[in-house]
Amino acid sequence: MAALKPGVIALFDVDGTLTAPRKVATPELLQFIQDLRKIVTVGVVGGSDLSKISEQLGQTVTHDYDFVFSENGLVAHKQGKLIGTQSLKSFVGDEQLKEFINFTLHYIADLDIPIKRGTFIEFRSGMLNVSPIGRNCSQEERDEFEKYDKVQNIRSKMVSILREKFAHLNFTFSIGGQISFDVFPQGWDKTYCLRYLDGFHEIHFFGDKTYKGGNDHEIYESEQTIGHTVTSPEDTMKQCQSLFLES
Repeated sequence: MAALKPGVIALFDVDGTLTAPRKVATPELLQFIQDLRKIVTVGVVGGSDLSKISEQLGQTVTHDYDFVFSENGLVAHKQGKLIGTQSLKSFVGDEQLKEFINFTLHYIADLDIPIKRGTFIEFRSGMLNVSPIGRNCSQEERDEFEKYDKVQNIRSKMVSILREKFAHLNFTFSIGGQISFDVFPQGWDKTYCLRYLDGFHEIHFFGDKTYKGGNDHEIYESEQTIGHTVTSPEDTMKQCQSLFLES
């Protein structure tokens, strides 16, 4: 195996990049990551909180990757240790958050979609996750909503209305996964994690939602990164094999 390449990091999105959406990573993928770590530094940046990322990548995720950035990097771990957190509540304030949450819940209540479940708004450290169907839906219901949303544009229409209504809050709205979108202050997208990577001269980012409006777009387009669009965990491994393991 070649020697570690100093100053080079491979940074990965989770859903659609290292795993199928909300599914557990395969043993093949997990082993591939450990092999890759022998060559370059490896990090993961996901919109979900650490508990959800751990469900997908393993309970030892903060030790299995050199960097783990949950909630877009608003909660940051390096070599198993917490190195930074950011608070949406402190930044925005309860009064403005309450106004946003009340309006959003009213909107969802009036939304006519085939099914609704529970947990329509999930409050995280650095963001809100909004789901028109509710995060308590089954995997089958997730898959059905994703198909429905591609035709009816439920999430994109909702984002347009919220963006206009709450323009004064300077929120960014980012559609990701199958059933939800994230809401956070401007600049708190996945590029937030880059502040912890000053020591790297080559940052490769791999993600599946790199298009405008997708939750990988800003970091993919960043001048600080070399962006790679992937279509599946298998494609991620193939691209990394070619870039890092065969060179």
